[in-house]
Amino acid sequence: MKVMSQAWVSIVNADKSHNQAAQDSSVALIVRDTLETAVAKNTIIVLLCISINFINGTLVYVFFKNEILYQNSRYILFIHMVLNDMIQLTIAVLLHVFSYVFFTINVSFCCVMLLIAIFTTINTPLNLAGMAIERYIAICHPLRHSQICTVRRTYLLIALIWTLGAIQILPDLFVILATEPFAFFHSTVFCLRDTVFRHPVLLKKKTILHAVYLCFVWLTLVYTYFRILFAAKAARADARKARNTVLLHAAQLFMCMFTYIGPLLEGILFYIFPKHQLEVQFAIYLFVQVLPRFLSPIIYGIRDQTFKKYLQNYFCLCKICKFRQSSSS
Repeated sequence: MKVMSQAWVSIVNADKSHNQAAQDSSVALIVRDTLETAVAKNTIIVLLCISINFINGTLVYVFFKNEILYQNSRYILFIHMVLNDMIQLTIAVLLHVFSYVFFTINVSFCCVMLLIAIFTTINTPLNLAGMAIERYIAICHPLRHSQICTVRRTYLLIALIWTLGAIQILPDLFVILATEPFAFFHSTVFCLRDTVFRHPVLLKKKTILHAVYLCFVWLTLVYTYFRILFAAKAARADARKARNTVLLHAAQLFMCMFTYIGPLLEGILFYIFPKHQLEVQFAIYLFVQVLPRFLSPIIYGIRDQTFKKYLQNYFCLCKICKFRQSSSS
């Protein structure tokens, strides 16, 4: 199949009157990569996706193979974030590749892909807030931790995270089902959220809800960090480590924020580097969609001693199995 070498697509909304609010007045400015550049970019993205998902898949396998991990609320929330990252990254990379191979895709299929991507994108900051609260309880209220952070309550928290995501995105689906003509869902579009969920009210709602969600998560991280910081002054090693973990969660959240301010950031960088728009967009995509998924394995797969021990046991077991297979052959 012929590869269409798409470089970047910026949606410029024209000024609308009140009577034209329901109409799509977007103008797509399209600049395309050369075929060689398109293949190189997609190869990098796909290889990174496979590598990150392989690492995260190993963490998931180790988690489900060890009861001490899947009976601990801390690791349950961690694995939920890992699975969420794997889904989000896979969908983001698929949409990226589709934008080059097909350029435009069916609206109905695009809706399904976008719903999954938006769900998982919303879940990430909320999951980070939940993990920060769990660390706060473990350090500042250690005697009550086992009573508050039970396995059942952890799964209820995960259900609440998905419910909050549904509250944000499902109304958008109902609005486009009610306002768009039936033919729209059989047409093809460049698959972006603003080209599908394009009603002006939805665009304003998205901005407001993103601000509310991020403010809530930032306040949670700041509060838990300073409470743990005061506990760390007692020179407790676990408190200091928990403080650093919350800082890493803040770094993750900071990178997640670029998902929401990406278009603004692109506009600024396009203005500064007008001759390097393709490179700017690709760099932003890597920084926003791909690189944050590297942090999860680092935070728990490498820093956490318990998880690290089980990972080492897993790799040692793999080496033993390979050695026995080679000896028997």
